[in-house]
Amino acid sequence: MATLARMADRQTSFDYEDLLACGRGELFGAGNAQLPLPPMLMFDRITEISETGGEFGKGMVRAELDVNPDLWFFACHFKGDPVMPGCLGLDAMWQLVGFHLGWLGSSGRGRALGLGELKFSGQVLPGVKKVVYGIEFKRVMRSKLVLGIADGWLAADGEVIYRAKDLKVGLFQAETAPQPAGAASA
Repeated sequence: MATLARMADRQTSFDYEDLLACGRGELFGAGNAQLPLPPMLMFDRITEISETGGEFGKGMVRAELDVNPDLWFFACHFKGDPVMPGCLGLDAMWQLVGFHLGWLGSSGRGRALGLGELKFSGQVLPGVKKVVYGIEFKRVMRSKLVLGIADGWLAADGEVIYRAKDLKVGLFQAETAPQPAGAASA
């Protein structure tokens, strides 16, 4: 596992198998930042990741999703009017913020903590071929809580149609991670 974590520090792109390894807890080590597994994994590859690049010089991520009419959400959202739920695009951005924190070597379990503003100006329909996500880090804080704050966007076939400001993701140690509603506390 330590070897995989060191390899992740050097990689600047990740294929689908790497993303699945992250979802199984194998990329950054047990108990650390994990991506969800399919069908909630909302991208097929990370094409670029850096610690100092991006619009604000504090890190960035680029990822892609190959769209086809057989994707699971088109069958149920909505019958006769298929569209990718906007919340899935937003979740993908949170997923990428959390992945970046793990890639930086920070430990803990990732949780989305909110965002400042979200605007949709288009839709991801079954005819779209590729979605590209962009994450531009504004700040990474490392204290008791590791917190990433970033702006993000989603482009469908080259046109930016979602813009999110101040996406927030925290990494928590297991004992301090927010518990789901109704979960028994120890």
